[in-house]
Amino acid sequence: MKRILVMGAGGFAGGYIVEEGLRRGYEVWAGVRATTSRRYLTDSRIRFIEFDFDADSAAEDMAERMRTALPEGEKWDWIIYNLGATKCLRFSDFSRINYDYLRYFCSALKLCDKTPECLLYISSLSAVGPAEEKSGKPITEANIPIPNTRYGASKLKAEMLLKMEGIPHIIFRATGIYGPRDKDYYLMFKSIKSGFDFSVGYKAQSLTFIYVEDLARAIYDALARGKRGETYNVAHPAVYTQGEFRKISAREMKKRVVLPVKVPLIGLKLVSVIAEKIGVAKGKPSTLNSDKYNIMAQRNWSVDVSKAERDFGFKPQIDLSEGVKRCVEWYKQEGWL
Repeated sequence: MKRILVMGAGGFAGGYIVEEGLRRGYEVWAGVRATTSRRYLTDSRIRFIEFDFDADSAAEDMAERMRTALPEGEKWDWIIYNLGATKCLRFSDFSRINYDYLRYFCSALKLCDKTPECLLYISSLSAVGPAEEKSGKPITEANIPIPNTRYGASKLKAEMLLKMEGIPHIIFRATGIYGPRDKDYYLMFKSIKSGFDFSVGYKAQSLTFIYVEDLARAIYDALARGKRGETYNVAHPAVYTQGEFRKISAREMKKRVVLPVKVPLIGLKLVSVIAEKIGVAKGKPSTLNSDKYNIMAQRNWSVDVSKAERDFGFKPQIDLSEGVKRCVEWYKQEGWL
């Protein structure tokens, strides 16, 4: 039986990763902060370990907690590192959370001699940067990364750290992750429910998605059969337009009329700059910011996942229609919609 540690277990995807590990019969540990919500971590089989990444000697403190959790000579077989921030007030915050925290964690593993068989790091397609738009050529692992967002740059920086640390690892570059409990895509569903679907720019976008349970399954399949030291794109291979997403969502919410509203890129950029400055003034990161603008302005998010299919049999089970159906049902049950 494998012993698993899921870092960032309290996040949206983290809870599903924990659940999938338990479903497979593994001994699953949830790496959390003392303040982390455990709303979706209620299974009595879950073992918890708390970390303080902002401690003065974070690496030494984490190493001591690891020694206390597991006796000398024992370690986690696989570690899934899902900890990170997608929006921050400043670049230094992205670097601190998405890079420094991983650096402290890797140092802690070495300090207490608990380097795992493999560490799987959840990165993002944003680490690659803009894809080719004229030809619509899908993003592959061979693309030279040129991130155009602070978030993407911090993720790429973390990827490079892993390659230098000497820890056996696999990197997942995931597309848009959605599913029940998610708050980002929920805003899109909420807007469509109200009768409006906002999109950016007049040139069509190629959109890809990965249902959160498919991501969780792929993680464990890759740890079992994937190649160490490799990077894999992870997405459902189907490509959608904004109009197709709108139609699927409207159908599931039984919304007969939804008005598509296209916002010019220049208008979105102006609003993003203003929203970001307001967020800084309030000391709270804004959902709409310059990073988000660059992500929404990108036209081509199509992804080649043939490498993952070849190496560990990656095959998502949930297409967008089924995934949206499950999301809407959950949002209704919870009173969100």
